[in-house]
Amino acid sequence: MSGSVLQTWSLRRTLLAVLLGLTLALWVGSAAIVYVEARRESQELFDQSLIETGHLLLSLVEKDVREHGLTGPIDLPLRGHPNPHHYLLFKVRDAQQRVLYRNDAASDITLSRSAPDGLSWTTIAGQRWRLYSLWDQPRSLQLLVAEPTSHRDDISRGFFYRIALFGLLLVALATVAIWWSIHRVFRVLQVSADEVSARTPNELADVNLHGAPGELHPLLLEINRLFGRVRQSRDNEQRFTADAAHELRTPLAAIKTNLQVLQRARSADEREEFIAGLGASVERATRLVNQLLALAQLDPQAPAGTALAPGDLAPLLARQEEAWQALAAPYGLALAVHAAPAPCALDADSLQILLRNLVENALRYTPAPGCVAVSCGVEQGRSYLRVADTGPGIAAEMHERVFERFVRLGGGQLPGSGLGLSIVRRIAERHGAQIVLGAGLQGRGLAVTVIFP
Repeated sequence: MSGSVLQTWSLRRTLLAVLLGLTLALWVGSAAIVYVEARRESQELFDQSLIETGHLLLSLVEKDVREHGLTGPIDLPLRGHPNPHHYLLFKVRDAQQRVLYRNDAASDITLSRSAPDGLSWTTIAGQRWRLYSLWDQPRSLQLLVAEPTSHRDDISRGFFYRIALFGLLLVALATVAIWWSIHRVFRVLQVSADEVSARTPNELADVNLHGAPGELHPLLLEINRLFGRVRQSRDNEQRFTADAAHELRTPLAAIKTNLQVLQRARSADEREEFIAGLGASVERATRLVNQLLALAQLDPQAPAGTALAPGDLAPLLARQEEAWQALAAPYGLALAVHAAPAPCALDADSLQILLRNLVENALRYTPAPGCVAVSCGVEQGRSYLRVADTGPGIAAEMHERVFERFVRLGGGQLPGSGLGLSIVRRIAERHGAQIVLGAGLQGRGLAVTVIFP
């Protein structure tokens, strides 16, 4: 990367932040709900206590009035209370709004005469008070009792502080627990990462899944599958390199021998004979190198080539018939082409390579006089391509082995590289086609049929 910095993010920090954020949000939401509900309940309890106090005071006043009659205002002291103005205030009036009873804290405070019956709110000396107004049955006596909200606020504040302190303790414990859990999970990841990083390029054994969490298994399994493909690719390359070196040794040795003999040629005829042998060796080496290059391009590990396109096999055969006839003439063989419409998805370039290999194999292994037939068409709803000959054929037990690299029938008696059918199989696999080996022409020989999907 030029002039740019790779932007990374930490899964550990992200998980910690998300989990702590969710924990904090849940706690704040729960604490708010608990606080609101507790405050509402406490308000109801205070109101109920205020109502009960009002009824009790009014009943006592009614009894006193019945026994002693109506008199002037009577002040009831609140002995021992440090601040009577922060305690209950009450007044009792008659129907003419004359004050009959009051506590001494309410002597210099005016309680609303027009207060509605029941509970209401009022303001006294800039402070909010809860007011309860109550009349007796004949509506001759009215009781007004007030309570400052400071008591309620003190209880609510105390409850809030306790919730906040408990919440902070809970968040601290949750932070430790979440961090420990995440650290433990990521320690397993780190163990697997250390195991992979400590390996050399030649150590491609599977990563150990023991002790890894189930959620990590898909990733580790994919890594193991990747290691398996790399192992297979490495083994294929090593085997391919060894086989290629072995196969190239023969034509190169023949070239070297022909050159040495050519240098010692005693006549023009000998020189011409050795030059022809040298040319054949060079031709064999060239063919082998070309086959190796084609096979490397078709290797399963190589990037996919051209996409398949709708087409027909018949024009492909018709275009190459003349070249095949010229190729068959030196072998003394008859070559026939039967091209019927055979639509399929294909890549014309790679199919030409497939056809060339099949035809050249048939020509090389068919003794003269003989014949080779190339055909295409549709059987049972599937397009096919077939190359049949009157050669020696292939034994059934060898049908699978002939597709391996550098496997040649008849040892080294016949020219060839042993790569032709390997190339044919790779091209067929890229087309999703199936290769079937069967009997050739006239009840003998070999027929190679490529059946397309």
